[in-house]
Amino acid sequence: MSASNFLSNNPHFAKSALARYQPSDFIELLEKHKIAYHEKTLGQLFCDKQASDVVDMLMREYRGEIITGCRITEIRRTKVFIVETARGAFNAPALVMATGGLSIPKMGATSFTYDIAKQFGVKIVPTRPALVPLTFTRPDLKKFGELAGVSTEAIAQIGSRKFPEKMLFTHRGLSGPAILQISSYWDGKSEIQIDLLPGIDLAEELEARKRQGEQVQTKTVAGGHLPQRLADAWFTHQAESKSLDKAAIKDLRAIAEGLKQWRFIPAGTEGFEKAEVTAGGIDTNELSSQTMEAKNVPGLYFIGEAVDVTGHLGGYNFQWAWASGQAAGNSI
Repeated sequence: MSASNFLSNNPHFAKSALARYQPSDFIELLEKHKIAYHEKTLGQLFCDKQASDVVDMLMREYRGEIITGCRITEIRRTKVFIVETARGAFNAPALVMATGGLSIPKMGATSFTYDIAKQFGVKIVPTRPALVPLTFTRPDLKKFGELAGVSTEAIAQIGSRKFPEKMLFTHRGLSGPAILQISSYWDGKSEIQIDLLPGIDLAEELEARKRQGEQVQTKTVAGGHLPQRLADAWFTHQAESKSLDKAAIKDLRAIAEGLKQWRFIPAGTEGFEKAEVTAGGIDTNELSSQTMEAKNVPGLYFIGEAVDVTGHLGGYNFQWAWASGQAAGNSI
């Protein structure tokens, strides 16, 4: 893990906190509490039993009071911070905003942290959904909407950024790890390129089999590397299947290029309702990278997803939550 696994207007901001609290530190905490885990794809670690084991561990480590079902009506600052609630006022010299971003509102996500930031004059980078499924335009939906549920290996790419993982067709567009990853880099208008045959030189295979005099259809050859439903849809809507013995070399190369470099522009995203994280947020220029404290509001801290630091898929956003929280906690 490094700062290169994160998006931010200031790509260097996260380095300090990440260096001081690393994945090995969190693993040590898991082992201290005897929480069993196993490694899966790309080095990601999962609990052997259930994710709530981690929540229970964090609760056991916590040394303060937790009050739930308590509506906050006002936050103001005199010599200390005063938090007015439905259950009375709470005073403290430091206030840490750790309420996340806008993603998945049905789980309780709101703009609360951003509202408080604005109240205290802390700038915010415009927010947008990240790690989010993409939607098809009407023409693409007509071509590929019937493929909902079909999954395949792919490489999704924008510019020099590329992610080789699973891709999933949905009723509205595309999802799966490769798409979620690239969605964080999509600006809302650029073209996305997808390699539907990663690691396979289809042009070379088609030409070699043509030289051998085979009369097989190009759809049959390509279909040997793709889910059948995807191959059927592709050669119905996106390319014409040809017999190898009758096809020109340029046509074979064009078919291969279409599958290796499928270019499309999404209609949009599934929005914050389906986004795993929120990109943008509290402007890192407003915060100390050492402590996460607001430079112009002593005692006010912002950590985790609410800050303009957004991780890749695979645990990086959890690690930023731990690291930024540790930085603020050590300062306080």
